[in-house]
Amino acid sequence: MAKIDYDEALEALQIQLVESQAWAIEQGLKVVIVLEGRDTAGKDGAIKRMTEHMAPRQTRVVALPKPTERETTQWYFQRYAAHLPAAGEIVIFNRSWYNRAGVEPVMGFCTPEQHERFLHDVPHFERMLTQSGVLLIKLWLDISREEQARRLEQRRDHPLKRFKVSPLDAEAQARWDAYSDARDQMLKRTHLDYAPWTVVATDNKKKARLNIIRHVLRRLDYPGLEANKPDSDIVFPGDKAEGRLAK
Repeated sequence: MAKIDYDEALEALQIQLVESQAWAIEQGLKVVIVLEGRDTAGKDGAIKRMTEHMAPRQTRVVALPKPTERETTQWYFQRYAAHLPAAGEIVIFNRSWYNRAGVEPVMGFCTPEQHERFLHDVPHFERMLTQSGVLLIKLWLDISREEQARRLEQRRDHPLKRFKVSPLDAEAQARWDAYSDARDQMLKRTHLDYAPWTVVATDNKKKARLNIIRHVLRRLDYPGLEANKPDSDIVFPGDKAEGRLAK
């Protein structure tokens, strides 16, 4: 995608996003955007482009660190619930409670029983959120194994991407199949009519970013929305993802 075309398309979408957020603030909407996906799938880049011109006082990005010893004894959802939005706010979770559906079981950071308990409980948690008036937007960013390997290598060699390098990076490729199985189980059991998953193919970063913003705009449903629909080859429902996900 040519840079000038991308920049023009991004700016137009960001303007629509600013207008949509102004309307959402007036309406007192409570919005939660969950961004999940494999390592290097583009969560940080998508969040950066989304929030670049959004209202700083009404927009929060939450990226929680490893839980403390005390937090591990709490109700699992407790530390996430503390960051939920009030009226007029948009909260973006850069990884979320769905850690327990992906990295934790794959890496052995939780027990199989804790993993199963999460998959049983999360539909009830999300029903409570949506029934309380929260607009919940769940995005899974998918990437091919080859593209992930290329991006991981680029991270290691790029001096400005030092803080993106993680000790878990090597595990992303070594445990690829385990992550695929965990993702498939998560989508199957937590794609809900009141809290659906939307999958975004992110091998092309620029197209993915534009389509993520288009999807968010559609979900916000601002009355003056002019943005095009997301590209159905890039963005598709979680329950229609079989055969289209990276294996």
